[in-house]
Amino acid sequence: MKYGLNLLLWTTEVTPEHAPLLADIKRWGYDGAELPLFSGDEATGKRLGRMCDDAGLQRTGVTVCTPEVNPISDDPAARRAAVDHFRSILDCCAAAGIETLCGPLHSPLGQFTGKPRTDVEWGRAVEAIAAAGEHAADVGVTIAVEAINRFECYFLNSQMEVADFAAAVDRPAVGCMYDTFHANIEEKDPAAAIRHAAPHLRHVHISENDRSTPGEGQVRWDETFGALKEIGYDGWLVIEAFGLALPELAAATMIWRRMFSSEEALATNGLEFMKRRTA
Repeated sequence: MKYGLNLLLWTTEVTPEHAPLLADIKRWGYDGAELPLFSGDEATGKRLGRMCDDAGLQRTGVTVCTPEVNPISDDPAARRAAVDHFRSILDCCAAAGIETLCGPLHSPLGQFTGKPRTDVEWGRAVEAIAAAGEHAADVGVTIAVEAINRFECYFLNSQMEVADFAAAVDRPAVGCMYDTFHANIEEKDPAAAIRHAAPHLRHVHISENDRSTPGEGQVRWDETFGALKEIGYDGWLVIEAFGLALPELAAATMIWRRMFSSEEALATNGLEFMKRRTA
């Protein structure tokens, strides 16, 4: 198992000023850092790769869609822009030495039609992610598509659905991820969802029901870790938590109060929790 920490706890863009933070993440005992990649190119990737190498960290990446780069849009230009965006981010990942790019690549966050997804939208997303998956294979990166709860998107909400989506895309470099925060909202049976996702599972986010320190809330951890052990999962476990460090990100993630004593306490306590549960 490999243990990572998502840098969205501190920033939406990793810059040279975050070098001491990367060193801290290594000192706390993590194997890798998960880097937010909302834009980027090969030059950006090389810089990020050097920073992580200097800290002795492996890395994964996370990205999102916006209305301008929307795989399910009615506008063909937005759909083409989405594929171009994914290719650029994947090139950045390859240059950075990022092995897995995760996130809700299927649709923009917070954009709703007031209706469930349509078959047309499903087909558009499959086509776009398949194209991205072919480029991912060319550059040696794996895509792990994320389901997001009903309050943040309407396209893929359950872990069952995202596994079926990965199967429909049917590209070797495309799989799905499991996020315990979203599963806590959407899944009646987390273990069944993990077992269903097993053939396509490429990444796991460890996130508490209140987005703070894993192990201190209401997520069904016994079932979650039991199912991951049952299917033989041995990839990344990455803590994704959010705080008040960035007002804009705090607002986007609906964090209105401080829920942990310090980022270091969250990181170290969360890592100890993951290692204890996977021992």
